Amino acid sequence: MKLKVNKDLCIGCGACQAVCPEVFEIEDDGLAGVIVDEIDEKVAEEAIDAKEGCPTSAIEEENDK
Repeated sequence: MKLKVNKDLCIGCGACQAVCPEVFEIEDDGLAGVIVDEIDEKVAEEAIDAKEGCPTSAIEEENDK
C-alpha cells in the first residue's frame, strides 16, 4: 500500500503524525508528508486510521497504473 498527502487539502493539523509517526510527518512547509515509499504491514492499520481520521481527507491511496 502506498499513501500520499494532497497538499492542496492538508491543513497541517498533525493528526496523521500523531496516529502513525512511522509513516507521516509535518514537513518544512507546515503540511503533512509521507516519509516511506511503501507502508509496512506492521503499521498498515495505523496508517489507515490516520487516513480515515484526516479532517480534510487529504490522505489518499496511490494506485499504481
